[in-house]
Parts: sequence; C-alpha cells; structure tokens
Amino acid sequence: MKINKLTIFSIVFMLCSNLLSQEKQQLSSLFIPKELKENANAIIRLNKIVVNVETVDQLKVKQQRIVTVFNKLGKKHINAYKHYNNDTKITHLSAIIYDALGNKVKKYSKNDFQDVSAVDGGTLYSDSRVKFLEHTPTSYPYTVVFESEYKNSSTGFIPQWFPIENYNLAIEKSVYTLNNPQKIPFRKRDKNFKGFTIKNSSSNNNVNYTLTNQPAIRPEYYTLNFEELVPNMSISLDLFSLKGVKGSAKNWKEFGKWRYQYLKNGNDVLSESIKSEVNNITKGIDDPILKAKAIYSYVQKKTRYISVQEGIGGWKPIPANKVHEVGYGDCKGLTNYTKALLDAAGVKSHYSVVWAGNAKKNVYNDFSSMQGNHVILNIPNNGNDIWLECTSQTIPFGFLGDFTDDRDVLVITPEGGVIKRTPAYINKDNLQLTKADVTLLPNGNISAHFESKSYGTQYYDKYAIEEFTKKELNKYYKSTVWDYNNNLEVDNIKHSNNKEQIEFTEDLDVKIEKFATVRDSSYLFKLNIFNRVTGIPKKYRNRQQPLEIERGFTDKDEFIFTLPEGYTFTSLPEKRNITNKFGTYRISFEKINNTTFNYKREFSLIKGIHSKEDYKAYRKFRKTVVKYDNLRIELIKQ
Repeated sequence: MKINKLTIFSIVFMLCSNLLSQEKQQLSSLFIPKELKENANAIIRLNKIVVNVETVDQLKVKQQRIVTVFNKLGKKHINAYKHYNNDTKITHLSAIIYDALGNKVKKYSKNDFQDVSAVDGGTLYSDSRVKFLEHTPTSYPYTVVFESEYKNSSTGFIPQWFPIENYNLAIEKSVYTLNNPQKIPFRKRDKNFKGFTIKNSSSNNNVNYTLTNQPAIRPEYYTLNFEELVPNMSISLDLFSLKGVKGSAKNWKEFGKWRYQYLKNGNDVLSESIKSEVNNITKGIDDPILKAKAIYSYVQKKTRYISVQEGIGGWKPIPANKVHEVGYGDCKGLTNYTKALLDAAGVKSHYSVVWAGNAKKNVYNDFSSMQGNHVILNIPNNGNDIWLECTSQTIPFGFLGDFTDDRDVLVITPEGGVIKRTPAYINKDNLQLTKADVTLLPNGNISAHFESKSYGTQYYDKYAIEEFTKKELNKYYKSTVWDYNNNLEVDNIKHSNNKEQIEFTEDLDVKIEKFATVRDSSYLFKLNIFNRVTGIPKKYRNRQQPLEIERGFTDKDEFIFTLPEGYTFTSLPEKRNITNKFGTYRISFEKINNTTFNYKREFSLIKGIHSKEDYKAYRKFRKTVVKYDNLRIELIKQ
C-alpha cells in the first residue's frame, strides 16, 4: 500500500492536534472533579518532587508543580519560588500561565522571576536570597505550571514531604521520589498517613510516595496544629554534609556529639580580659544559679539581637569574643556567648535547639535530623532545669513565655544530644487577678480605680507595655483591652514589672461616660466592666477536627461598686457556678452595706485535647460565659 506525503502529513497533524487537545484538557479547570472544588481556593493538579542524592555532599532536586487558582485567596498556594545561597544553585526556573480553557497566556523564564533578599531588615547580613514569580491574573480560574531544579552541597536537609500543604487547598496528585544510587544509609519518619489515599512503592534505597484526590480541608478554630492533622514524611541521611562540614549520626546522641564539636571549634574561646570581667561580675557569689543570674543580667544590658545568616553563620554561632566586642548577635551567637561566660564562671549550661513560635511544635524525639528554628540555653539544676532566652533584653531570668514553652527541644551536651522538655505554663500558671473600686455617678458615668496582676503567659502578653508611650498606652487600653467600652478614658497609669516574682502589675484610673442607662426611676448597667468575654466560638454544622485548649488560664476578678446617690437595689442577681471538663465559670454577689456591693468572677479554661463531638458542649459553655459576662443589674430611685 502506498502512503503519499499528504497522508503522512494528515496523520502527523491529527496526532499533534490530539496531543495538544489532551494537554489543554489536562490544564483546563473545566475537567476538575466537582468534589475537589468544594471548599477549595486552589487545587494542586500535580506536585512532583524528585530528590537525587548524588553523593554525601551533593543533592539535586527537581520539581514540577501545577496549580489551578480559583479565586484571589488561592494565589498564596502557587508557591512559585525558590531559595538560593552560596551552596544552593538554581539550575532551572520557569513558569507558564494558562487560562480556564487550558490556553497558554504567558511564559516566564528564570530571568523574569523577582530576585530579593530572603530575610527582613532585622538581619545584619545574609547570603540567603529568593527568586519568586509575581503574576497578576486578569481572570479566574487560571493555572500555573511551575518547574524548577537546584543543586545543593549541603545534604543535612533533605526536603520533607507535606502533600497537603494548607487549608482550603485540594490535591489531585502529589508525588515524592528520593533516588539514592550511592546507597547512603538513611532513616525515614512517616506521620499521620492513616485515613489518606497514599501509595507507598519505596524500596530499600529509594523512596516513592503518591497521594491522590484529596479534597480541601476546611479550617476550624480551637484545634491541633495543621502539621498534627495531615500526613508528612521526613528523611535524614546517616552520612551528610552541612556547609562543607561532614557529619554522621544515626540517633540524637551521635548527632549531638557532632553538633557539639561543630559548634565549639574555637567559638567558645574568651580572652583573659573577658574572663576577668566575669570574675568581677560573680565575685562573692557561691550559688551557681545566682552566678548565672548575674551573668544573664550582664548579657541583657550589654547586647542586642541582630540576625546573622551568612554561610555557616546560618547554623553556627559567631565567636563569643566577637559578640563581646560588637555587642550584638543572633540567637546562636548570643546563646553561645552567654554559655561561654557561664563556662568561665564554672556554671554548666547547654546550647539547645527548639522550634519556636506561639503554635507549639516539638523536635522529633525519635528521629535525629537538622531541626529547629531558634536556640535557647539550658542550665541543669538537679532535675529543675533553668532555661534562658538570650535574645531578649527584658525577659526575666528563667522565664520563656509561650514562644518556646512546653515542647521537646534538643539539648547539645559534650556526651551527645538529649531531648528535654521546656517548662509548661498551663491553667492556673497563667493567672490574672483583677480588682476595681467602681463609683457609679447619677448621670450614668462611672469612675474607677483599677489594679491587675498577671502571671505566666498573661505576664508574657503584657510586660512589654511598660515601654509604651502615654499615647500608645491610651490606644492599648481603649482599642485593645476594653474596646467594648465606649467613651473610655484612662489616667494615672502606673506599671510595676516584678521580674523576681514574674508578676506584672497595672494600676490606673478609668472614667467611662454614659456607661449606664438612666431612665426616670431606674439605673441599668453591666456588671463586668473590665474583663468581659465577648466572642463566641464559631458554630460548625459538621465539625471534623479534635478540640484543643492549648494552655489554659485562670482569671479572678473582684469589683466593689458604690451606688449613685439617690439609688438603691431591691435584690442582687443569683450566683452562678459552672464546672466541667473544659473549665470553670463562677460569679457571686455580696451586699456590703446600703450603698456598696461586691461582684466576684472566676473564669478558667483547662489545657486538654477533646473529641470533635465535644466541641458543641465547649461552644455552649463559652456561650454561657458571654451571656453572664453581659449580665445587667437595675437600680431604682429611693
């Protein structure tokens, strides 16, 4: 059979047209399954990451990421960016934008990406930069095909797999592959895989995971950290390189030994003049904890925090001598400097790595690897360890606050790494005691003297306000603390920061105009002036996630009211006492004499994790608190 040129051309044209049609169909948003669009601001059509461990000190990572954005809230899920520095080289970077029908709109090459420093203005110097795509869409939905490749000479950080990256983001397909042709020993940690459509086709020396058709997860208040809810996988090589420094570790003990030598390496050396200064600071002090306290106070007065992220400085502290000379450093440099001063005073302490942040995150206690984003100092103290935040010039000795409390951290000792837990500030530790003398005036205005003492995380939330200007304080009290009170003015503000007791006291006078509703023969006002709960947790028709009360707290309030001239009360409200597994709410009233009465309130929440079914009862409890915090009382004319 003869096939002429026209026939061949027709066949080729049809094949090409069919392929182009298939590509357009794959990139078109019209063919996305309905169930994957529900609750989604964007969908990852494909996220394919291939990690090639070529040698102990050479890593190559390729990524193909296809994201369809449904609305302006979905833009943040594109993630078309790549970090680079002196040992991370981007070898390929491109992006193509497609419209809703799968038609190509625009193409970006590597040089079209924005290139900026990857750190903020608080960093003194850094070699860390980022290239990112800045695209302004003309319509929705649209699709971004992002491709990248980079090489890294540091293999201490193998990219993790987080196939479900965020709320309101659906996943059509996510693939993670690690190729290990040199058969370098490695460890792997899988978490939260149960209940998700994940296929594992890994072998002894290679890793391969695939997740498919994952609907978007709705965000819900008062639940676990997102990382605790979704699948994730971490890999760590037993033999690795970090900024040109080779290491080997199969467990935290081995890793800690390597990290100790890597950190030490002359960085803890102090000159004789500095050692002499340490001797003067601690002269006459025998107790090692009191020595540490004196040295910590010295460090706070002498130094300030500035981030240093260049080269090895990203993971290794600058020398203690240098910090002493210049008077600044980042968390690594200041912690190492404080440790060196304590060493000179004969006080044992340990550099400790932590995941810092208000949302608690643990260093994996069963999986050694490069982890953490912050450094603090540990002082062993006969089972009652003391922890120091060396970057703050104001925080009390031995107090952490909610930035690094209640989490597993890696303590680096000469004998190796040890996992310890930082102190937890929970329930009654986070105490606030409030007293107020309130004078009700006949015209509906009030004047009051207010005093509050705060402890634990409530102290941590407030102690910085002692540095506020008068203008800032007025705004703080009127717009943040008592925003539910209109026509409020504050005066005679006094603050006392007792760092020994870790107690912050607020003492001030308050005036509120037109607080009460005054009618011909009645005087109506709300009892809880100064600690009113106004927010009710969101209602969910079909709650999906567990309920978590993260730390808990206790508030105790006592207000003494002096009645306006010419008015009296017929009776006081009944007391209320609610106690359940979530906490306690109590209010009570006591007549002191014909013109004064006492109002007492206690509200506490208890740290804990509860089932999703418990959320309804928790919300009901919080709704009851709001109801009684808005309780009114009516006075009548005599």
